[in-house]
Amino acid sequence: MSPETPSSNGTPRPARFVRPPPPALGADCALFLDIDGTLAEFARVPDAVHIDTEITDALRRLFDDLGGALALITGRAITSADRLFPNLKLPIAGQHGCERRDADGGIHLHSPVKTTQARLRNLLRGLATRHPQLLFEDKGASLALHYRETPQLAAHVHRTLRESLGADEGYELQPGKMLLEVRPEGRDKGTAISDFMAEPPFAGRLPVFVGDDLTDEHGFTAVERLDGWTVKVGPGPTAARFRLADPTAVKHWLQVPMVAEATYAMDPEDEG
Repeated sequence: MSPETPSSNGTPRPARFVRPPPPALGADCALFLDIDGTLAEFARVPDAVHIDTEITDALRRLFDDLGGALALITGRAITSADRLFPNLKLPIAGQHGCERRDADGGIHLHSPVKTTQARLRNLLRGLATRHPQLLFEDKGASLALHYRETPQLAAHVHRTLRESLGADEGYELQPGKMLLEVRPEGRDKGTAISDFMAEPPFAGRLPVFVGDDLTDEHGFTAVERLDGWTVKVGPGPTAARFRLADPTAVKHWLQVPMVAEATYAMDPEDEG
């Protein structure tokens, strides 16, 4: 039961639950990590994101210690993510699971409906042309409009795309931090993690997923279903069990020495 604190009128009320940081990773874990907002701070444009060398060193060590059961789960295209880790080729799901490189280096692609994709590409590119503060990002299977430089256009972007997307066209909208994406239906970070968990070296391990955005909630749901650990980076409501304040806190947690077996004893309640 939650501890109680006095309210303004003196009657007891439940204290707000604060999610704790995650325990140390165990050698029996399978680790899944988002990139932007999790391993690195956001930048004005995606190509300006920088990965701390201490993060790269920690990932290389963890990849070895976990027997290769470490994967990146990102909205970026795989080619974009690989440029951030030039000397580290990890298993990865890109574009929210629309493309995936497994532990053996095999590539799995989920092709979009090309005619619909072409129409949506023209729509998003046209919006960015009319409003130069918007950044159009063509990832391949998925498309995104970033409005970080002009948040006052957020409502216009959301309304335009919502009204332009038919219910039976095989695509759906995915809100993110200061952006809106259009991606093929049926693929998200949760399905990507589930795909990895059905394959070696991930199968049979305790899944752990760390992410910061709305897009990561799909991953949290999938990992909770597998009785794994879920870690939200930064503020905001979430389905995750644990919380880390920012990418710096993630870096420090990744540097904590690994234990033989992952354990925790908690049953967190909603923060409200």
